[in-house]
Parts: sequence; C-alpha cells; structure tokens
Amino acid sequence: MAMEDQDLPGVLVSGFEGPSGICKDHVGELQKYFNLITMQDLLENKTQVGPKIQAAYIWNRKPAIDQELLQSLPALKIVANAGAGLDHLDLKLIASFGVKVANTPQAVSSPTADMGMALLLAAARRVVEGHQLATSPDTKSFSTNWLGQEVTGSTLGIIGMGSIGYKVAQRARAFEMNILYHNRKRRKSEEEEAVGATYCERLDDLLQRSDFVMLAMSLTPQTQRLIGRRELRLMKPTAILVNIGRGLLVDQDALVEALQTGVIGAAALDVSYPEPLPSLPHLYFRDHPLLKLKNVTLTPHIGSATHQARWQMMENLIGSILASLNGLPIPNEVLLK
Repeated sequence: MAMEDQDLPGVLVSGFEGPSGICKDHVGELQKYFNLITMQDLLENKTQVGPKIQAAYIWNRKPAIDQELLQSLPALKIVANAGAGLDHLDLKLIASFGVKVANTPQAVSSPTADMGMALLLAAARRVVEGHQLATSPDTKSFSTNWLGQEVTGSTLGIIGMGSIGYKVAQRARAFEMNILYHNRKRRKSEEEEAVGATYCERLDDLLQRSDFVMLAMSLTPQTQRLIGRRELRLMKPTAILVNIGRGLLVDQDALVEALQTGVIGAAALDVSYPEPLPSLPHLYFRDHPLLKLKNVTLTPHIGSATHQARWQMMENLIGSILASLNGLPIPNEVLLK
C-alpha cells in the first residue's frame, strides 16, 4: 500500500495496521495527495527513502519524532499532528531543524467537550454502577435509596478555558450550572457573559466552591500533577473530578487515596497515566486500584473518537501539509512561545 505514487510528495506515517496505525478509512483520501511512506519503509532504506519525505503525519502520537528521525529526513518541512495535545512533541527540537508544526484543535474541541459532559453526567448519576445493578443476575429489586448527585443548579469548576473548556461551559449552561473557571489568561468579559462564567484567579477558590471539577487543559511542565493531595483535600467531600485532558495533570496515587478515603466523592477519567492502566509488577493481570473502585468511571481516551471528528482531523492535516509544501500560511500552525 505504501509508496505507490512516486510523483506525489512523500509523507511519513506510522503504518497501516495495529493500534497506532492511521485510520484505514482515511488511506484512500490521503493517497489522493501524498505518497504514504511507513516507518517500516524508512527503516528498511533510510538513504533512499529519507530524502523523499517532506511531511510527517502524526496519528495517535506516532511516529515518535526524535533527533535521530529528524536527522534522517533532510527534506522535512512540517510535522502535522492529529489532535490538540502536543506534550509528546519536542517543539524546540523540531523548530531547530527548521520544521513547522501544525495540529487540529478545532476538530477535537466539540466531541471532547461532549465527552466531558457525558462523564460528568455518568459519574453524577452513577450510570455505570446503575447499568451493572440493572443487568446483574443477582438483582432482585431496585432500592429507592440508591442515589446520585444533582447536576442542575450545581457548580462546575473548569480548569483550562481554551476551546474545549469553553465548549464545556456552553454545554453546562444548558444544565443551569453555575460555572467557575481558572485559566492562564482570563477570557474577555463578553465571552464570560455568553456562558455565565466567573473567573477564579486562585485555583484554590475554584476547588473549594465546585461540586464538579473538570480538567480541560494541556499537559506542560507547569501543569503536570497540578491536582495533588493538597488540591484534592480542598475539594468538597461530595465533589466529582472529571479529567478529559491528560492523565499526568493529576497525581494518580493521591487520587486513589482520596477516592478510597472519601476525601472526594468520585472521579470520571477519559485519561490516565499510563494508558491503559497496568497491572502491579508481581501480577499477570490488570490490578490497578482505579480499576476496582466503584466511584470511578473510566473510558479509554476517546474524547475525539467520533467518525466525524477523525475525518475532520485528517482533512485539517491534509490542508496544513499542502499549505506548507506550497509556501502558503499554515492553518493551525503551532508557534513557539
């Protein structure tokens, strides 16, 4: 399948198979514009193949971009990354080779915000536990005292008010939630008013006042383990933590302890560290504490996993690569700060 049309610009992809391969439904569309070259093709013949590659197409964080790879691609002009998160890319290293970077923030913002609200609702109303209760062969009756948390009229604290966080706020307003947010930069007053959001300059204030805390921010050295033991203890004992950002935004050991001891009420996580959660070193099966807690809802990092979003991501990446190769302004170019 690879290297079919030598007249088209060469684009490096991880491969066509396995969990890190590009979407099979996208291959035909990509091959209209590019000669797709897999990592296996490159590794088998770096000298001949390397100079043909003008762009790297990053899907599911693969292929990994490191110094050795960059040195083997003398014609590389752009690294086009699917998704909004860039924590797996060394932007300074890539820029030092004169290579541009683009991502796809608009394509992922709406579906990821949808996922955030889905997790919030599922945790608040104990949907996973309820499903298990309703389908269990041992269930003889439903208790009227089996209760969840009210969402309508509650307070949602959003940490990270970028495009995803703002779309979460738009959705939360429809549930008549009181919205607080903490962000590196404050939003314009008209943007705050449009969703009824109140800015909290101090993260502690947001944590203390919120019934639900949602993480919708990027992972950086500054945000790694932003939510630790101290922050969890500031939250209400009934509070629910929702994470749709990155697993490393949270001190996972501290979170397990907080959930086990009632420091907070529950957690709903689309992300973890690592992914998937592993077994303990001495065991041959997955036995991570988060997998066993009833007050945890886990999903497998599927915030942007819709057919529509993934197709838009692919189209955005095609547009960015073609713009770069033709010397035009690059849509969604990532600039070094």
